[in-house]
Order: sequence, then C-alpha cells, then structure tokens
Amino acid sequence: MITKESLLSVVALGGVNEIGKNMYVIQYGDDIIVIDCGSKFPDESLLGIDLIIPDITYLLENQSKVKGIIVTHGHEDHIGGIPYILKQLNMPVYGTRLTLGLIEGKLKEHGLLASSNLIIIDSESQFSLGAIGLRFFRTNHSIPDCLGIAFTTPEGTVVHTGDFKFDLTPVNEQYPDLHRMAEIGRNGVLALLSESTNAERPGFTPSERLVGEHIEEAFFQAHQKIFISTFASNVHRLQQVIDAAERTNRKVALLGRSMLNVVSIASELGYLKIPDTMLVEASEVNKYAPEKIVILCTGSQGEPMAALSRLASSSHRQVKVLPGDTVIIAATAIPGNERNVARVVDNLYQLKAKVIYGSGTVTGMHVSGHASQDELKLMLSLMKPKYFIPIHGEFRMLHQHRLLAEAVGVAKDNTFIVNNGDVVDFLHHKAYQSRKIPSGNTFVDGLGIGDVGNIVLRDRKLLSEDGILIVIITLSKMDGTILSGPDVISRGFVYVRESEGLLDEVSRIAVKAIEQQQETDVHQWGAYKQTIKDSIGRFLYSHTKRRPMILPILIEV
Repeated sequence: MITKESLLSVVALGGVNEIGKNMYVIQYGDDIIVIDCGSKFPDESLLGIDLIIPDITYLLENQSKVKGIIVTHGHEDHIGGIPYILKQLNMPVYGTRLTLGLIEGKLKEHGLLASSNLIIIDSESQFSLGAIGLRFFRTNHSIPDCLGIAFTTPEGTVVHTGDFKFDLTPVNEQYPDLHRMAEIGRNGVLALLSESTNAERPGFTPSERLVGEHIEEAFFQAHQKIFISTFASNVHRLQQVIDAAERTNRKVALLGRSMLNVVSIASELGYLKIPDTMLVEASEVNKYAPEKIVILCTGSQGEPMAALSRLASSSHRQVKVLPGDTVIIAATAIPGNERNVARVVDNLYQLKAKVIYGSGTVTGMHVSGHASQDELKLMLSLMKPKYFIPIHGEFRMLHQHRLLAEAVGVAKDNTFIVNNGDVVDFLHHKAYQSRKIPSGNTFVDGLGIGDVGNIVLRDRKLLSEDGILIVIITLSKMDGTILSGPDVISRGFVYVRESEGLLDEVSRIAVKAIEQQQETDVHQWGAYKQTIKDSIGRFLYSHTKRRPMILPILIEV
C-alpha cells in the first residue's frame, strides 16, 4: 500500500509547457522544498495584468511542511514571484550572493526585507531540510552564480539542473563543475529534472566570450556615440561592454531602471568591475565628444516604454540618437516580440543610425545562455538518471528533450512529460504518475494578487472590443414611474453626435422594457436591469453586429 509519508514526489507548479514563472516542488513525507519562484509577463489578451506568478494553493494548504525555497539563479522567470509569494507564505530563501542581492532589491520595494530570512549558499554548501539533504554544483548561464541542486532522500536522489549551458571559456572564469556532476551521477540519480529551452538546437551553444570579441571590434569601428542594448541581467555581457569601453577610451552612461539596479547590485557585490571614473550620468552625455561615449540601455525586446524604444522615437529627454551613431542590439528577439523589435529597428534607421541587430549567429552580438542538444546529452550522460522529467520549455521542446534522453540510454517509458500540477511519485525506486495538485496562473494587477480572474478579464476584453453603453433611469419610489431619463452614455461603442437616432431608439427600448417589467409580478432591481440589458442587446446586435457591455443604472427617489 502506498502511504503519503513514504512517497518522494516531484511536481511542477510552473515552468513546463511554457517559458517563464518557474516553480517546482520536491516533497518527501512531511518535508516540502520549493525550487524557484518566477514570474512572466502577460500577452495582449490579459488586459491590464502586470505580472503572472504561479498558483501556490498547494503550498498554502501545506504551509507547515514547507521548509524553504532554493533559488537556482537571479533571472526574473526564477525570482520575479518571490515578493508576492512571501506576502502569503513566509519561508526561508536560499540563494547565492548575487541571486539574493537581486531578491533583496525586490523585497525592499515591497517592504518585506526586514521580515524575510535570506540565507546565502554556494556550490560548496551542504545541509539538510527535514529528511531531504541538499548539495549543489556550479553551472554556466547568462548570469553569474548559477547552481544545480541534488536532493538526497531515503527513496533516492533527485537532480534539478537549473538553467545551464557548458561554457568552457566563461567570461568570469566560473567553470561548470563537471567532476561534481559526474560524482553525483556515479552515486546514482533516481530522477533528473533538466531544462529544455534549446532542445531543438543541434550542437553546442557558443561561449559568451565570443560576443565580447565582436563587441570590441564594433567599438573600434564606431566613429560617434555607441548605443548597446541587452538584457540587464546578463552581467557577463555588461562586463564585456565595460571592458570594450575601457579599451576604446569611452565613458559609459546607463539608461533604464533595471539596468541601473543590476549594475548597482552587481558592482557592489563584486560581480562587475567598473573603473572608478568610467560611469557618467545620462544628463552629462552631451558634455563629451560623441566618440567618447557608450550608452548601455534596456529595451532589446522592443518594449514600448523601455529606453531603446524611447531613443528610437526621439522621445528620450536626455539623450538623442543622431545620424552616424552606432546602435547594437545584443540580444535575439524572444518569440512574440519580433514585431516590436522590428519597429524599433525601423525607427533607428529613419534616424540614420548604423544598426547592428538580428540573430546572434549572424552578428556575433548574442549567444544563448541555454544548453543545446549536445550539452543536454552531456548532462544526461553525466547524471545517468533512471527517470527523466524534462522541464522549462514548451511541449515541442520537452518532446525533443525526451528523444535526446532516449538516445543516451534512458528507457522510453522512464521519461515523464508533465503539465503544471502533475505529480510524479516515487516508491521503492519506481515512478508513478496518477494524481494532480492545484496549479495555474495567479494574476498580479497593481496591488492585487489573484483578485482578477476570468470573469474580470472577460469583461475587460468585452470593453476593449465593443465598448460600453450606460443607461441611467430615475424612478419614483412611490409608484415606479420614470421621473427622468433614460440618459444614454456611450464609451468606445459609437460616436454620440453621429448616432443620435440609434441612441434615441435605445432610450425608447429602455422605457418599454421598464413598462413591460412593471406589468409583471416581479418588481426587483435585478429583473428590471436584466430586461433592459436583454432588450437593448438584441436591438444593438441586429443593427450594428456589436455586443457592447450594457450597464443599466436605476435610481429610486
């Protein structure tokens, strides 16, 4: 008989069949450990939503069992949800120095830093949380201080790779710990959770060091100002920009809030080495000759309010892109952002700038931070897992990763492609997938966490498509007769001055609906409003083929 206390369970609360909001759970008996808590940005269908974070219903229901959260690295899709989760479930947060430095900044903004328990770990750390032992191994990614995790339990060892690639010539000389990975594999791995972002790409992902060489070459060839946009969290890339600026005798100005935050934290903790007199304020850029300035900015994904978009539209207050300036976009457009990036590039060309952009393999200005197929197979070969759970990717990526696992010896039936909320249980070293736990998206809108659901989003979508029609009627409290109105207000539906006949007919239908309802035995506000909505709705659809939101307001005096 399978008892809950004897089970080792693995579940994804976010991060499978999607890119972003990573969160995974390892549970043995009454001990729960959370891995990462990320966020992702909404698409255009989620009107007004600021952020999406994982649903933590299961953790809240079992909060006495939660021992802490281990953070693999400091990217938004792994730390962005932490402030929102800690407001509901205060637990220790374990991470490396840079990772916790970035988390601290978020917690300060939310007023949570004083009440949070942040514990620094590194690749040499070893400790236990309940019956689960933890040890770590160093990996490479596009941000320093990344860790993979090995969880040891009486049932077996589960390994979570975090985001990784095998960069054998890393910019910061933090080499991947191949020996420890091999040692963990020799000791036996029951299950491997490995990221799948680049599972469709053959070969090895190039070293970040190659980007530095191309950046330096472009700097030497530029004759005026240089603008370079990249992900603020790519500290290796930022260091290479700083190094190229130093070699070409240029000052560096920073644009964009996230760029300022990351540079401040990374340099304070020693992850960025910047010469004392190199950084200048954006307001001081025009005091220097154009050939002596580099502007490092956010907006490589074409975000409308980011620094690069404002520069491209000439709406930045302090800095302008002038003819002959060089603009480098040192990133590849994330799927879905291509149109925004193309618009920014078009605007930059209209300003007569020299623009270097496009696929990293073409320009040499970007390499991925994620493992390609040969590296994924290397990780599988080092770990030699009995069971394999591909994570961090959309379904086609997970499927391709499964084929890679089979190619290096993982039994076909021993790979589990799961959805968020699916549980993989292990008992007597065998895996079972037969249950689910609550999972999904929690929407953050302003200060609200989870208070906007499908009904509110449906209303917002309706308002955005066909607008709203408000019908205001004042009724007598004595006999229910209409004292004034109906007053009809249109917002986003029709232009009032050009649709007076249509709105007059709406008023007439509203009066008729009130009179019809008064002839019945049901004299309730809800019935009155529903009759008005139904009557006007049918009329408007028959005449306009639109379905605006109809909001009757009845006032009794």
